[in-house]
Amino acid sequence: MTDSAAGPASRWARLSGAYRMRLKRRRLLWRALRARHQLGVSSGHGAIPPDGVLAFVVLRNEAARLPYFLQHYRDLGVAHFLIVDNGSDDGSADLLAAQPDVTLWQTTASYRGSRFGLDWLNWLLWRHGHGRWCLTVDADELLVYDQMDAHKLPALAGQLERGGRVGFGTLMLDIFPKGPLGAQAYVLGDDPSRILNWFDAGPYRAVRQWPLNNLWVQGGARERMFFADQPMQSPTLNKIPLVRWNRRYVYVNSTHSLLPPALNELYDGPGGEAPSGVLLHSKFLPEIIPKSLQEKARGQHFHTPEQFDGYYDQIATAPDLWHEGARRYSGPADLEACCLMRSPWG
Repeated sequence: MTDSAAGPASRWARLSGAYRMRLKRRRLLWRALRARHQLGVSSGHGAIPPDGVLAFVVLRNEAARLPYFLQHYRDLGVAHFLIVDNGSDDGSADLLAAQPDVTLWQTTASYRGSRFGLDWLNWLLWRHGHGRWCLTVDADELLVYDQMDAHKLPALAGQLERGGRVGFGTLMLDIFPKGPLGAQAYVLGDDPSRILNWFDAGPYRAVRQWPLNNLWVQGGARERMFFADQPMQSPTLNKIPLVRWNRRYVYVNSTHSLLPPALNELYDGPGGEAPSGVLLHSKFLPEIIPKSLQEKARGQHFHTPEQFDGYYDQIATAPDLWHEGARRYSGPADLEACCLMRSPWG
């Protein structure tokens, strides 16, 4: 499933690329330091525990997902949540402010202007994550991995450390219902995968890119359904969400890639040899149609949002993503059987 991009042609090109990446990392860290002035602490400041896995999130209007999202990660062993609310008006901020294990920051600054929330996240990781295992996810992403019921995140982190690894990569996997989008009934606090219980086992393709040395994985349900004519515009699906953080690190493009470049070797894609998990992407809950119309109007989620108007328009027609080749999801073992993740337990 993985292709190799052509490497640099000369030693000079390698040195030049490494130098540019060092400068880029410093620029991004500087952006993060400046972005801290856009964040105001709303609740929970000073309550961050000294030990345990920390979860970092930027969100807007996710009240429908938050009850299960918080419970899922509490059950996995997250010690504390550090969350930036970007101008929610659906009660998300009030819900989060009432949680004893959440430190909440609020901002109405531009999501696009903050590099889609990355400047805020990089600042919080720099300030609170150094030397800690940190999980950086979106509110519509649920981490799953082999034997997660028996081995929680602290155990996973310990296993990775024993193997000399400082992070854990994942495939972001779209899960979807059978039937038209929006026709299902979702109960607040329920597991989204109970109604979004299908996925595409493939095809997925992966290319290693220079000079970041990051993997670029594409394919799956959204490409099949919405980008069949323009597959190179389909969503990037590789992520490295769990990292033992260091102040020298910085996320470059969502959690798809990091600097220094060596960190991107932590994940080698579906079918790879590196231990990995899956982020179940619950984008297609019944609220997807009105939400997509709102996001199209806001134009905050893509570098060139006008190129994705057709994508939002197609979602608004309530298509059925199910097809004869779809696989039913019942748990992480289904994903390992399809070689979409690899057990960290040997």
